[in-house]
Amino acid sequence: MPTYPFTAIVDQDNMKLALLLNAINPRIGGVLIRGAKGTGKSTAVRALAELLPEIEVVKGCPFNCNPKDPTNMCEVCRGKYERGEPLEYERRKMRIVTLPIGATEDRVVGTLDITRAIKEGVKALEPGLLAEANQNILYVDEINLLPDHIVDDILDAAASGWNVVEREGISVAHPARFILIGTMNPEEGELRPQLLDRLALHVQVENIYDKDLRIEIMRRNLEYEENPEAFRKKFEPQQEELRMRIINARNLLPKVKVPDKLLEVVSRLCIKLRVDGHRPDITIIKTAKTLAAFEGILEVNLNHIKTCARLTLSHRTRRGGLEEPATPQQIEDALNEALIEAKVLEAPRITPQK
Repeated sequence: MPTYPFTAIVDQDNMKLALLLNAINPRIGGVLIRGAKGTGKSTAVRALAELLPEIEVVKGCPFNCNPKDPTNMCEVCRGKYERGEPLEYERRKMRIVTLPIGATEDRVVGTLDITRAIKEGVKALEPGLLAEANQNILYVDEINLLPDHIVDDILDAAASGWNVVEREGISVAHPARFILIGTMNPEEGELRPQLLDRLALHVQVENIYDKDLRIEIMRRNLEYEENPEAFRKKFEPQQEELRMRIINARNLLPKVKVPDKLLEVVSRLCIKLRVDGHRPDITIIKTAKTLAAFEGILEVNLNHIKTCARLTLSHRTRRGGLEEPATPQQIEDALNEALIEAKVLEAPRITPQK
């Protein structure tokens, strides 16, 4: 059956925003979507791919190298590029690479022929799913049920943009820049906090208990099942508008600036919440810049920081893992205090009692 349109998904605005921000800027580092079964998580992920622009890949390269970006090339393609040899390429639609629950580490990172690797380097690597995912979407459903060492491999590649395979002292690498999307049902078990902390953004998808919204969900799903093509055609203008916004945001992103005062606010916010490491601070800024670009704005403002702080901090470990992640109210309170201390907002005046 044809894919359900992204713009036809009812409500769930935080989930849709987190997906779109990662689509604009994969360097954000992915998103974890938590929620009960039947809340539209998988539908939204599959729908996202249809919105994304085509990619350029070196023809015949098993690592989907970008023919115009030497930082996203394997050693073979980069060698040709540096020698001035033409790289034949083709345009493809971005696709979703799904990681099956039972996947082995070799299936994920690839297998290395040690004897050949000494002479041939990356040519001796049998590519895995991380190679397929380069310049695409890596979708990990039920990420909480994967073995920790495989989740580690995925997160290492997502953070660095490279998959490094090491066997018996031999090491080869290839680019692995992908949009990482993990989904899970918390009723089936949690991710280890150390792994959870390495996913950039987090969204909790809640059941919808608004009568009118549930009616609209029923109507749209019935209409889609009865005539998928007519339903998709109905939403095509909204789909095309969103596609153009994504393309424009990608072009605008390098020009977006962050005022020093807002850097101070983010720093104070993370200190107040005692979040672990520096990753949260950096992620808030990266995501806020992306949100500004999505809105067509050249400078990050306070609203961008507020929105992105909620997406970034709601799953972060604190005080070395001794404290639970901050609640939305704690994030809001800490942000207000940080704004006052950074002199972005005035402290509330207390009227003396008579």
